[in-house]
Amino acid sequence: MTDLFSAPPPPTTGPAPATSRTAQRRRQKASAAARRRRRRRRVVVLFLALVVVGGAGWFVYEHVLPGLSFGSLHPKAEDYTGQGTGSVQVTVNPGDTGTAIGNTLLEAGVVKSVKAFTAAYSSNPNSAGIQPGVYTLRKQMKASEAVSMLAANTGRVEYQVTVPEGYTVDQIVSRASGVTGIPASEFAKAKKNTKATGLPAAAKGNYEGWLYPATYSFDPDVSATQILAQMVAQTKAELKKLKVPSSEQEEVLIKASLIEREAKIPADQPKMARVIENRLDRGMTLGIDAAVAYGAHKSGTDLTKADLVDKKNPYNTRVLTGLPPGPIASPGESAVKAVLHPADGDWLFWVAVNLDTGKTKFAVTYQEQQENEKELEAWQKANPSK
Repeated sequence: MTDLFSAPPPPTTGPAPATSRTAQRRRQKASAAARRRRRRRRVVVLFLALVVVGGAGWFVYEHVLPGLSFGSLHPKAEDYTGQGTGSVQVTVNPGDTGTAIGNTLLEAGVVKSVKAFTAAYSSNPNSAGIQPGVYTLRKQMKASEAVSMLAANTGRVEYQVTVPEGYTVDQIVSRASGVTGIPASEFAKAKKNTKATGLPAAAKGNYEGWLYPATYSFDPDVSATQILAQMVAQTKAELKKLKVPSSEQEEVLIKASLIEREAKIPADQPKMARVIENRLDRGMTLGIDAAVAYGAHKSGTDLTKADLVDKKNPYNTRVLTGLPPGPIASPGESAVKAVLHPADGDWLFWVAVNLDTGKTKFAVTYQEQQENEKELEAWQKANPSK
C-alpha cells in the first residue's frame, strides 16, 4: 500500500540544472530594478516636498511676516529720531528711485538706514515730486523729515542770476560769473560754440540783445554754455510768443535795445519806436547817444564832441544813417512790444528834460526840439552835480 505522506526523494548531490540558475539571475535583476525605481520615487517626492516647503516659507516671509510683530525676529528699520545736526550736501540725480536716494543719504550720514527712508518715501504722497538737484540736508535726520524736505524742495542749492533790462552782454557775464563762480574766460569760450548755445545765425556770433532779462535758477554744476543757452532760449521763446518772424528778430532786437537804453518811463517807449520809424523812413540819422556810447565803450555822460562825430564808430547814429550793426543791450518785453506796436505820431525828436525823473518831451520840428533842449539845460544848471 502506498503511504499518502511518503518522504521526499533524497537530495541530489550533482550540479543544479541550467534552467534553475537562469531563473535566479532574472529574479536578482528584477529585484535590483525595483530597488532603483523605489529610490527614484523617493528622490522625486523629497524634491517636491522641498519645493512646497520652500515656497510656503517664501510666501510667509514676504506676505505674512511683514504684517506681524515678533520682536527680535523681525526688527523695525533703524531710524534717527531727531531733526539732525550740522549740514551736508547731497545730489539727487535724474531718474533716481527711492532706494537710490536712500543709498545716497545713507552714505552722506543723513539717514540711519535705507529701509527707513524707503518706508518714509513710500508713505509720503509728495515724494514723487522730488526734483533732481543738489540739496543741503542735516546729518542724522529722521527719514520722514528727509523725505519731506526733499519733496518740498527745501534746502535745494541753486544759483539765482538776475538779468535786468538794458544790461549788456559784458554786464550779464560779469554778474553770472560773480554768482556762479564760473570764470569769465569760460563764458568767452562758450560764446564761440553758437550751435551749443542756440544763437541764431542772424546774430552773426554777437550775443548782444539775445540774453533775455529775467531771473534764472541754475544748479551748482551748471556750465557757462548752459547758462548762455538758457538765456538765448528764453529770448527765442519771448519773440515767438509775440509772433516775431525769425527773419525780423534781429532787427526788432536792435530797435528794442535802443529804446530800452533811452526810455526812462515805459509809457515813452511806443513814442520812441515811432520816432525811430519816422526817421528811418526819411533817411535821417537816428541821433541816439546810447548807441554812440555803446560803440565808444563809454557811458553816455562821458561822451565828448569828438565821440559824436567819429565815423569809425559803427554805432555812431549821429553821423551814420540806418540802424546800428547790432543790439546795444538786452531789451525787455515792453520795449519789444513798443517796436511791434509804435504809437501814432509825427515826432522826429525826443529829449529827457529831467534826468532825475526821466521826464521826456517829444517834438515834431527841430524848433520844438530846441525849446525842449533849453529846458534840459536849465535843469542841468539847477542840478550841477547831476
